[in-house]
This record gives sequence, C-alpha cells and structure tokens, in this order.
Amino acid sequence: MNFLTDPNIAFVLLVSGFVLAVLALFAPGTGLVELGALFALALAAYSLASLPINVWALVILILGVIPFVLAMRKTRHWVFLLIGIAALVVGSIFVFRNPEGGLAVNPLLAGIVSLVAAAFLWLIGRKSLEAIGLKPVGNREAIIGKRGEARTDIYLEGTVYVGGEEWSAHSRTRIPIGSLVRVVSRDGLILDVEPVSPEELAAG
Repeated sequence: MNFLTDPNIAFVLLVSGFVLAVLALFAPGTGLVELGALFALALAAYSLASLPINVWALVILILGVIPFVLAMRKTRHWVFLLIGIAALVVGSIFVFRNPEGGLAVNPLLAGIVSLVAAAFLWLIGRKSLEAIGLKPVGNREAIIGKRGEARTDIYLEGTVYVGGEEWSAHSRTRIPIGSLVRVVSRDGLILDVEPVSPEELAAG
C-alpha cells in the first residue's frame, strides 16, 4: 500500500472521508455513506501513521467536527457550518508536512479539492438547515405518536416515511426495512421511533 504514503493521495482520502462523515451526519440513511466514510478515513489513518504530520493541524481537523454537530443538532446556525468547513480546509491542507516542515500537499490539488469540498458541504449544510426551518417548530409535537414505515433498516440511524414525508430516524432497537414504526419524539429533522408490536397491528 505504498500509494498511501503519497501525501497527495492521503490528503484526498482524508478530505473525502470527512466530507462523507459530515454528509452522513446531515442525512443518515442506508449506511452506504457511513461505510464509505469509514473506509476512506481508515486508509487516511494509515497515511497519518506513516507520514510526517503537523499535530496542531490534526487537532484542528478533529475539533472541526464539533461545529458541524452544533449546526445540525443543537444551534442549527450557519455560522457553525462555516467554522466547521474552515477547520476541515485548514486542518486537511496542513496536516501533512515534508521532512523540512513545509507543506507536503501539492498547492494546486489542495486548492481544488478544498474548494470543491467546501462548496459541497456548504450546499448540503445550508439545505439541511433550511429544511429544518421549513418543518414547523410550533407543530413539532404533532408528529409524535404517528405511525409510518421504515424505508431502510434502522439500527441507531435510518430513514422512515411518516406523515407524507421522509425523515431521518433513530431507534434503540433494530427495525427491519418495511416495518411499521411509531414516532416517540423528535429533535429537528431526526425522529426517535420504535417498532409497532404485532399485538398492536392485530388490534388495528
């Protein structure tokens, strides 16, 4: 796996892994995005262990995940989205260094990849935050108790169809695709659901 010791390839893998991880945070679903993120980050981790790095840049990169979480699940403010994107760009560009301590990643590659990643994350992030705003907060309790259908296998995260819309969902138990579910609570665009028991189905 000598190609993983090329800082340019390692940089692309690292950025790709973080972009996929953030995408999974904003839109959890089938698990394919999560697997892609895990695979890319695992390869990037090998590169990080094999190449000279700037620890301060790696710290910025890791801490940059926090603003994305705050933007999506807590404050839902675009300023945190900008902070997260900036941390990803700065951290990923400077994390790999050459033996002399300078930038190891090709500047042109770093600029293009960072620009594409930043634009993609901004677009996805803003659309997700706007979608939260479109779903009326005043009626956030109205969906609680409603039944719907699991559109994916749900274990911790997945997708359900409730009230004429698709939602990201969380469950403490495994729910197979196609199962009937009930909404227990809601946090923004994330529904906490549970499976409807056979007894309830028989009773209607």
